[in-house]
Amino acid sequence: MLTTVEVSEAIKMALQSIRANKFRSFLTILGVLVGVSSVIALGAIVNGLQGAVDEEINAIGQNVIRITKWADDTDFDNLSEAERNREPISAGEARAITENCPTVTGVAPQNYRFKPGGNTAKYRDIVFDRPTLFGTWPDYVRVRSKELTEGRFISEVDEQFRAMVCVLGSTIAETLFEQTSPIGKVIRVNGHAFTVIGVLEEFQSNFGNDGENRAVILPLSTFEKLHPWEEELSLMVMARSYEVIEQAKEEIINTLRAYRGDRFGDPNSFGLSTQDNLRDEVGEITTYLYLAAVVITSVGLMVGGIGVMNIMLVSVTERTREIGVRKAIGAKRINIIIQFLTEAMTLSGFGGVIGVGLGVGLGLIVNNLLGYPVSVPVFWATLGFVVAVGVGLVSGIYPAIKASRLDPIESLRYE
Repeated sequence: MLTTVEVSEAIKMALQSIRANKFRSFLTILGVLVGVSSVIALGAIVNGLQGAVDEEINAIGQNVIRITKWADDTDFDNLSEAERNREPISAGEARAITENCPTVTGVAPQNYRFKPGGNTAKYRDIVFDRPTLFGTWPDYVRVRSKELTEGRFISEVDEQFRAMVCVLGSTIAETLFEQTSPIGKVIRVNGHAFTVIGVLEEFQSNFGNDGENRAVILPLSTFEKLHPWEEELSLMVMARSYEVIEQAKEEIINTLRAYRGDRFGDPNSFGLSTQDNLRDEVGEITTYLYLAAVVITSVGLMVGGIGVMNIMLVSVTERTREIGVRKAIGAKRINIIIQFLTEAMTLSGFGGVIGVGLGVGLGLIVNNLLGYPVSVPVFWATLGFVVAVGVGLVSGIYPAIKASRLDPIESLRYE
């Protein structure tokens, strides 16, 4: 029967072997170290990426439903004639949803102006090139969960009377008005004069998306007056709560099918998606990244396993006489097997510990440099260490069995 003392002695012998043959031991565990550190580093980076994407998705707003001309899974290479001729989403759909969907508490259409060469915004002699210019409704700040640092947002009165007012993003406000408040100042955008009534808080993006910080936001009615040919818009609506989001989707579908004249039995002539749909898409991508991590790890661990088996076979040869002595004084085959398995697992486990530390450190450094949320992949770190020890177990089986089968008399004669 194996005792705690025997296990302890086996571990001590393994550590002594590592200390006595530092370079050889390093080369032995290098494959395990690389495999474990790779999977943990990739796990940390993927976790950081997923956290960054979640923050971007959450920044869209709470309980938001996106309405688009085509569904997200549309195959644009095989559009039917009806799909190619589909009418764009317009302000009419936004009004229909407002009037007919009781579980919807906010509607934010957004119509963008894309000018060849880019839009321009100017205050006195200061020019801001290529601002993002779009029109929207007062619900925009509520649907998108936005706050203002100065002034106010567009009001129903502004929308009703097509007021020549605008709200600025943080970057454009800082550029045009370095030392003064922009509230009440008049700027010119593509030659049109607008009074600044508010400034949005800075949007922190993990992927360098600063379009909102460069934005000039107008009342939608004003935008339509100045750019009547820009008919197609994007549309976001907010459900009353997450619990009723499916009911809100049903109400929206029924309303838009009636408004757009979709016949019974025909598919929807529009697409709906939620934040959960976006998370599912991201989840599919991260699954492939995790699979890539597993493949990389498998190669490293296979190399590491071969190294551990090789060094244990060498150890069996070097310690043949020792094995003979142990058998001569009563050691059974199981004792020899456990001794060598413990040494192999200690050796690979030592590589796993170093790999865990290296992988976690590398992952945290990369996430910090990329600006992703920093997190320690506890699951991957634990799994990496367990797999490293498992590699030692598998790789040590053959050398351990070989050692246990040695004849004690022949072993004692071995020089």
